[in-house]
Amino acid sequence: MADNKQKMKAYWKKNLMTLLFLLLIWFTVSFGFGILLVEQLNNFKIGGFKLGFWFAQQGSIYVFVILIFVYVYRMNKLDKEFDVNEE
Repeated sequence: MADNKQKMKAYWKKNLMTLLFLLLIWFTVSFGFGILLVEQLNNFKIGGFKLGFWFAQQGSIYVFVILIFVYVYRMNKLDKEFDVNEE
């Protein structure tokens, strides 16, 4: 029983580390690139649009969707590692 408790603590620690890492990426892209660094990024263009504007309008959404898939992949891998998968 104590072994199972330690296993679950390790599982949640890895889960939270994954979540914090992905949230940091999301915050950096949405707030950092879309708001704080917009003027510096506007010196570059992507698809004819200024990069800062692109991140504020579309780039952060694309990154958010990618992060969802990364989270699903990572959690499936963690679930299998700790034998808590639903299969």
